[in-house]
Amino acid sequence: MLKPIATLHRFCVHHLLYPLVLASLLACTIFVGRVYLSHSGTFRFLVWNLFLAWIPFACSLLVATLHARFPRAWWLLLMPSAMWLLFLPNAPYIITDLWHLDERRPIPMWYDIAMLASFAWTGLFLGVASLDTMHRVVRDYCGRICGWLFALGAIGACGFGIYLGRFLNWNSWDVFFRPRSVLADIIARFAHPIQNPSAFGFAFLFAAFMLVCYLTFASIEHRQTARVENR
Repeated sequence: MLKPIATLHRFCVHHLLYPLVLASLLACTIFVGRVYLSHSGTFRFLVWNLFLAWIPFACSLLVATLHARFPRAWWLLLMPSAMWLLFLPNAPYIITDLWHLDERRPIPMWYDIAMLASFAWTGLFLGVASLDTMHRVVRDYCGRICGWLFALGAIGACGFGIYLGRFLNWNSWDVFFRPRSVLADIIARFAHPIQNPSAFGFAFLFAAFMLVCYLTFASIEHRQTARVENR
C-alpha cells in the first residue's frame, strides 16, 4: 500500500506538481478575494485561462507516464504530444493578460497587479515545466541535440501561437473546428512577412522571453542534479 503512494509522491515531486498546485491555489484565492471585495467577476477569464494552461501540463504528464511504462511504444506518445504542442501557448499566454491592468475601484491597483502576476507566473511555470518533461522524453529517444532542437522549435511555435491568440483571437480548439481559417491566417503572415512585422516581432519577443525562462529553469535543475551526484 505504501509503495504506490511513495511512487506517486516521487512522480509529483519530479514533475513539480506540488508547487504548481500551490501556485494555482494562490492565484485562485486572490481572485476569489477580489470577487468578494468588489462583488464583481471582472477577471473571471483568468480562471478559464489558467485551466487551459493546465492542459499542456497534463498532456506532458501523460506522455511521461506512457514513456515510463511503454518505453518502446513511441507511437503511443504521438496523440498526447500533438495535443501538448497545440495547447502549449495557452500557458505563457496568461502573461498577456497584463494587458487588462487598469484602475478599477474599489479594488486598489496593487491588488490587481498581484493577482495578474500570480496567474501569469503560474501559467509560465506550467508551460516551462511541461516543456522540460517533453524535452526529456525526446532526448531519451533521439539524443541531446534533437532534444534541444525540439525544445527550441516548440518555443518558437509557442511564441507565434500566443500572437494568434492575443491579436487574431484564435483558440487552440479552432484547429479542429475552423482549420481552414486558422491555416489561412498563418499562411498570410508567412507569405507576407514584411507587411506583418508586428506578428513576427511579437512572436520573437515572447519566444525569446520563454527561452530565457526555460534556460534558467534548466540551469537550476542541472545545478541541483550535479550537487546530488557530487555528494
